[in-house]
Amino acid sequence: MIWPFKPRFRKQIARIEITGVIASAARKRVLEALKTVEEKKFPALLLRIDSPGGTVGDSQEIYSALKQLQKKVKIVASFGNISASGGVYIGMGSEHIMANPGTITGSIGVILRGNNLERLLQKVGISFKVIKSGPYKDILAFDRELTEPEENILQELIDTSYQQFVQTIAEARSLEVEAVKRFADGRIFTGQQAVELGIVDRLGTEEDARRWAAELVSLDPDKAPVYTLEERKPLLSRFLPGSRQASSGLGSQIDWLEFEMSTSGLPLWLYRP
Repeated sequence: MIWPFKPRFRKQIARIEITGVIASAARKRVLEALKTVEEKKFPALLLRIDSPGGTVGDSQEIYSALKQLQKKVKIVASFGNISASGGVYIGMGSEHIMANPGTITGSIGVILRGNNLERLLQKVGISFKVIKSGPYKDILAFDRELTEPEENILQELIDTSYQQFVQTIAEARSLEVEAVKRFADGRIFTGQQAVELGIVDRLGTEEDARRWAAELVSLDPDKAPVYTLEERKPLLSRFLPGSRQASSGLGSQIDWLEFEMSTSGLPLWLYRP
C-alpha cells in the first residue's frame, strides 16, 4: 500500500502505547501498528509500556516484530507505572529503554497453575467419567491430583519457556545468562534497581524518552512532533457513552500479572495479597 505524504512522517516520531494485559487482541493491534510505522517510514518509535504482563506467545510475537523493526527504525521504550513480566519481554525488542525511578518492573518468570477441586467435588457427590486418547490428554484436570509423570512434563515445559525468557533478556541487554538468572526469579523491582541490573538504560519520564528518540534520528527534540498510532474503533462505538471507561475498567482491579501460560490459552491472574 502506498501512503501519501511520506516525507511528513519522516519528520515525526511514531508512538505506540501498550497498556493492560498482553493477549491476542493487544497482539493484533500492536502488530498492525508496527506495520504502519514501517510502511509510513517513521524514523523513530516511542513505545510506551504500562502492562503487568500477559501470555507467552503473544509477548514473544510482539518482541519478534520489534526486533525486525529495529533494522529500519530507532526504538525507545518507556516503562510507565508498571512494566512487568511480559511487559519486560516486549521491552527487550527495543534497543533503548527508559523507566521512571518508581516504575514497577521485573517479575521475570513463567507460571502454570491449575486448580484441584477433588475434595470439594467428593463432598457434593460429583464425579466425572473421562475417556481420552492418551494418558496426558486431561493434564491439569481440576478433579484430581497431578501424577508424578505429569508434573515432570509440566516442569519441563515451564523450564523451557523460562530459559527462552532469560536468553532473550541476556541477548537484548548484553548480559550473561547466569547474571540474568540471579534476578530472574519472579521478584519485582523498581526502575532505579532495573538500571543497576542492566535491564533499563536510563531513568526518566515519557517526555524524556521522546526527546531521546528525537536525538537518535537527528530531529529537534524541542520541535519533533509525535504521531500516536491508535486502534481504529467501529464508528458506532465512538458515539456510545461510557465505551472508553468500560474498556479500561478492569485495569484498576489488577495489580500485576505474571508472564504466564494456561492450558486454555488464557492468562491467569495474580493479585497482590
